[in-house]
Amino acid sequence: MRGQQRVVIGVDSSTQATKAVVVDVETGRIQGQGRAPHTVTGADGARESDPEAWWSALGEAVAAGLKDAGADPSAVTGIAVAGQQHGLVVLDAAGRPVRPALLWNDTRSAPQAAALTEALGGPGAWLARTGSEPVASMTATKWQWLREHEPAAADAAAAVRLPHDFLTERLAGTAVTDPGDASGTLWYATTTGGYDPELLDLVGMDAKLLPEVAPTGATRVGTLTPAAAEALGLPAGTVVAAGTGDNMAAAVGLGLGGAGLLDHPVVSLGTSGTVFAASRTRPAAPGIAGFAAADGGYLPLGCTLNCTLAVDRIAALLGLDRADAEPGGAAVLLPYLDGERTPDLPHASGLLTGIRHDTTPRQLLGAAYEGAAFTVLRALDELLRACGLDPAASEVRDRPLRLTGGGAQGRFWRDTVRRLSGRPLVVPHHTELVALGAAALAAGAVTGDDPVATAAAWGAGEGEALPPLPRDQEAWDRIESVLDRAAPTLLS
Repeated sequence: MRGQQRVVIGVDSSTQATKAVVVDVETGRIQGQGRAPHTVTGADGARESDPEAWWSALGEAVAAGLKDAGADPSAVTGIAVAGQQHGLVVLDAAGRPVRPALLWNDTRSAPQAAALTEALGGPGAWLARTGSEPVASMTATKWQWLREHEPAAADAAAAVRLPHDFLTERLAGTAVTDPGDASGTLWYATTTGGYDPELLDLVGMDAKLLPEVAPTGATRVGTLTPAAAEALGLPAGTVVAAGTGDNMAAAVGLGLGGAGLLDHPVVSLGTSGTVFAASRTRPAAPGIAGFAAADGGYLPLGCTLNCTLAVDRIAALLGLDRADAEPGGAAVLLPYLDGERTPDLPHASGLLTGIRHDTTPRQLLGAAYEGAAFTVLRALDELLRACGLDPAASEVRDRPLRLTGGGAQGRFWRDTVRRLSGRPLVVPHHTELVALGAAALAAGAVTGDDPVATAAAWGAGEGEALPPLPRDQEAWDRIESVLDRAAPTLLS
């Protein structure tokens, strides 16, 4: 590396792993990257991880990234963490976890979500304040579950954090979050841009247990503490940004921001499937999370629990490679192996129907792809409506979708999305968009520049353009009919 080159580190602490990228501040070129896995435990709706393991994984990933880059640690000027949203981290007075963190895809708090919805006066009351309805993934429902099922752990809480808050505090010694990640808690109101006292009272949360909310994810919140600098092998003066949630960071990494709905809404195919777009209009629609963005705007988002992981599970059950698929024919497979979030079916299980004597294993796998892609794309239609757009309008349907996440690299995933949506795609060249977005936030904290503009100048959202395929309306209607008929049963 050149002696005068300045680099920043962006960290993506996700459900399954921590990834760190070392990025040149001027060009956005990824000089190196590292990865360290996480362990997720639990059954029957439980999903938990030890936050201390996240901190260890962060150190391993940063070290691997620096080694891969051949970087002199003294060139590192800033660092930011983007973390999996919604997770509940409960700490004691020494800053140590009281218990494993409850992760976003832990569905045990579905009864608490329903009770909280009614306690405030119904879904509309929540939408009016937070932009989102209570579902099992949200932090406040998990806190309520903890109060009811493990009151000793709740009583022992000296601090309550989100995953990225926990790691940022370890880096800078400062208890801070950002509007984007805070907007997924249900005790932060997007109408006021702060914690809502009535909502805090409703769930028995003392505001003193929560971190301060920085103005944006690029806000400089301090520098590495001596202990963190030593643990990571970085200069003690390295700037720490507030960071944000993983979806907000992905939007930054893609250079999404500004006025109105963007030309390229995002479909992300990962462990979960998400759809989001940047907006300056505050959304408040059923089934869509009206999150804040990391740059001061809004990030309406729909999320499905079952995406690539569910399809891979079906492939394993059938003894097939994930690529050994073909269109499902008459078969419909709703791969709701972990319940579902959008649509809100927390207790659902997978459903297979329409098989015949001539149905092949490859078609069954294809039906799993179709069920997962359909669920994500129907969430996209709801998001567009929440932003005042008609999903069927030609000027909307002609806009390319940005396809991201691990699934975006798979040919059958790409073809299934194109076939069911009838829309063109842009597949960004960069695959670590969450970490890259975190790096842009770190660069913003160092330079004072707008991180979205920085990422756009880096060209992070550019990629391969794929033309649309003729829309398979028959397959869409078949899956939609099965879901609509089955939904009352899946709710039970």
